[in-house]
Amino acid sequence: MKLLLDQNISRRLLGDLEAGFPGASHVQLLGRESATDLELWQLATEQGFAIVTKDVDFLEIQLLRGYPPKIVWLNCGNVSNAELRTRLLANVDAILEALADGDTGVVEID
Repeated sequence: MKLLLDQNISRRLLGDLEAGFPGASHVQLLGRESATDLELWQLATEQGFAIVTKDVDFLEIQLLRGYPPKIVWLNCGNVSNAELRTRLLANVDAILEALADGDTGVVEID
């Protein structure tokens, strides 16, 4: 499953994530930096992305609408890009396993 980085995640992380998550993209690269959360939800659903975000709003949308898309929730507060990179790369296998699991809608990384 491809990852779609939300606006609150730096697109500079994409190069490091490509090996573990081929096809990953960022909302800005798709021209959707001004999109609402619901518009991003629809895009992710249509194009087979899991949304990577720090935003709790996507969790609330998923409670109402179910999934797909799945959510990778970075529940780690305001940390540096280097720390986000470390946390994502340290959890590649767990993220991929959870995204492949039909019963899992949210992967929480703290």
